[in-house]
Amino acid sequence: MEIEIRHARPSDYGRVYPLVNEWWGGREMTQNLPGVFFVHFEGSSFIANTPDCALAGFLCGFLSETNPDEAYVHMAGVAPELRRQGIGRRLYETFFEAARAHGRSRVSLITAPINTGSIAFHEALDFELDRVLENFAGPGEDRLVLVKPLT
Repeated sequence: MEIEIRHARPSDYGRVYPLVNEWWGGREMTQNLPGVFFVHFEGSSFIANTPDCALAGFLCGFLSETNPDEAYVHMAGVAPELRRQGIGRRLYETFFEAARAHGRSRVSLITAPINTGSIAFHEALDFELDRVLENFAGPGEDRLVLVKPLT
């Protein structure tokens, strides 16, 4: 499958935002993706397009200013009908290249323990569990920190 990956632009937010809850199986996720991310993290966020789909996926990531060794994936998604075709992997590989180019040695992210699809996908990309953040998203809402060294 031909996949075009490009930097996200602020104008992409209006295309991504309406799809987020649908792509997460109806879960309310839009509060986790404010439009300001598409402005301030434009240089480290990416959009995937295919010949048949103008928005096949996205990855919103940033390069940490407080930890110059780290890059962080805030949110990434692929259209459900296009999953398992390499789009997510290509988005992440593009982000990894950008992080390395900026001197980062690791990438981290946070996901929910209930999101087994996310955990399996990230483990396939060589992310490992770093720690559990208890009650991170409220009482009883733990989150997992996953980390991948960039070697």
